Amino acid sequence: MDLANEELQFLSIPDILKESTSIPKQSPKAFYLITLTLIFPLSFAILAHSLFTHPLYSQIQASDPRHTHHQWTLLLTFQFCYLIFLFALSLLSTAAVVFTVASLYTSKPVSFASTMAAIPRVFKRLFITFIWVSLLMITYYAVFSAAVVLLIIAVDVQSPLLFFFALVVIFLLFVVVHVYITALWHLASVVSVLEPVYGFAAMKKSYELLKGKTRMAAALVFVYLVICGVISGVFGAVVVHGGEMYGVFFRIVVGGFLVGVLVIVNLIGLLVQSVFYYVCKSYHHQGIDKSALLDHLGGYLGEYVPLKSSIQMENLEV
Repeated sequence: MDLANEELQFLSIPDILKESTSIPKQSPKAFYLITLTLIFPLSFAILAHSLFTHPLYSQIQASDPRHTHHQWTLLLTFQFCYLIFLFALSLLSTAAVVFTVASLYTSKPVSFASTMAAIPRVFKRLFITFIWVSLLMITYYAVFSAAVVLLIIAVDVQSPLLFFFALVVIFLLFVVVHVYITALWHLASVVSVLEPVYGFAAMKKSYELLKGKTRMAAALVFVYLVICGVISGVFGAVVVHGGEMYGVFFRIVVGGFLVGVLVIVNLIGLLVQSVFYYVCKSYHHQGIDKSALLDHLGGYLGEYVPLKSSIQMENLEV
């Protein structure tokens, strides 16, 4: 990012995408290795999940309900391990990309080895922030479920049109809030890496940074989720359930292509997530002291012991 800090606030969504896609060119080897070791396994796991669960579901549906205990145990165990693996890879990928982008922003020498060395300390902060976001999500889902139940009780189901309209309104509200919480989480993840706060404090800081840029954040998150949904839908229709319509070779080619597309989408998404943080900081006239940020990043590697962490990223009027 060669733009001055005060100019970043004027970036549009196409400008953010352009800036994001140009970042890997500054350190192609580091981003190639990050993609190969973290983002590719993450993308493959997202799509390949149904390849393993679909046969188990089929076995359960075809078996006598009285003799499916073993299959259900196997399925639930797999789902539990899969979620842990998926969230771990997601946090590791976020830590690696955000740290690398920040290193380039401060002109710090970048290497895959230094990024991997920083991840253990970064991961803890991201994990605590993720726990707080998860609690928020669980609370939101509980409230949404209760609202749907109350809707069913309160609305006269004898009026199909009214009932359908109420469901549409509730669904739209669900999508809007879900997208906002996702944007809050993504920005809080960057804050957790680059600022001396994490957990609930990072979420609070993310909430403040989103003010004035909420629509842009929502648009970016919504487009990302739609693209991922389309990729997953095509993968499921062709690769997982298309055995009777498509040959094995065709399904392998399509599956490999879709995994490759999702790898690119996830990499760009993580880069956009990082760039958007700097856009929000610039919009709120919160200057970033590159020397303080450099010390902060060095702290993850044991190079520095930040003595003034409380003011490393404080507001600076531009």
